[in-house]
Amino acid sequence: MFGFFDHRRQPDIRRIGPQSAQDCAQIHAQSFAHSWSQADFESLLAGRDVIAEAAVAAGPWGKSRKLAGFVLSRLVVDEAEILTIAVAPRFRRRGVGSALLATHLASLAGRGAKVLFLEVEAGNHAALALYAQFDFHQIGERKAYYRKADGSSEAALMLRRDFV
Repeated sequence: MFGFFDHRRQPDIRRIGPQSAQDCAQIHAQSFAHSWSQADFESLLAGRDVIAEAAVAAGPWGKSRKLAGFVLSRLVVDEAEILTIAVAPRFRRRGVGSALLATHLASLAGRGAKVLFLEVEAGNHAALALYAQFDFHQIGERKAYYRKADGSSEAALMLRRDFV
């Protein structure tokens, strides 16, 4: 069983491509009421303008590897947008999201990004706390943007982070 993740060490963050679409779709389905399909991920991960990275956890004895979380962004010229970021439930609250985002920000900066945007559900307090740690600030709100599993809706907060 994959459950081991040593939160005292930085997770192994690496670039991913279309071969990771199934794992991304599974984690996304565990994280969002309206998830993306494996085909959606295959298409995104094959895109030349998409930067995709994942945290990889070792299985027993370090032999098997499994995605603990991932982040996908689209970069056009010097503007980037986080399309999605998700951490598998069993790896949450272990620093995976922070490690993913820190590495991803460095990757985007290294590719010339000057500004980064994202949207987050207003009630997603864990995500908002994570983004605050990385100097994102709110620039707008889209009322009733996200549909929840129970049929209700939630506002999307639009966030921005400038690269210095």
